[in-house]
Order: sequence, then C-alpha cells, then structure tokens
Amino acid sequence: MVSRDAIESAYSFFHQKERVYAHSTLSWQKDDIEYAISEYIDSMNQELYQLLSGDRTDFLKDHTRFPADMRHALEMLDDMLTQNS
Repeated sequence: MVSRDAIESAYSFFHQKERVYAHSTLSWQKDDIEYAISEYIDSMNQELYQLLSGDRTDFLKDHTRFPADMRHALEMLDDMLTQNS
C-alpha cells in the first residue's frame, strides 16, 4: 500500500511542475521540467509509479507523450487523495 505522504508529495511536485510546463513558451524550460520529473521518478515510491504508469516503462519519460502523461498522473493522484480523505 502506498502511503498518503508519498501520494501528497508526488502530487505537489507534479502539480507545481505541470503548471509551469503548461504555460511555458521556452523549450529549454520545458526540457528542464521533463528532466526534473525524470529524476524525481527515479527516487519516488516505485509502487506509486507503477500504479500511475500502468507498468509503462517510458511513462513521463517520453518527450512526445509527456504532457498527456503528466495530466494522467495528476488525475490519478487527485483521485487517490480524494478517495483517502
């Protein structure tokens, strides 16, 4: 079972990065955010990552799918937080 702290931490980090990413017009800034998310994934709760990714190994790591993956992750995390409140 994934702890609420792990879910809240991931949600906060992803939400902050997604807000900047969504409104950025600078490709270098978007690249930096993708890199930061990739680094975060390596250190986050791996059970949570597997739940979010559906066992897709490139989840949040594929440049072409990153925006959609990020929205999907945030929706799932929000649902997890809502269910556990």
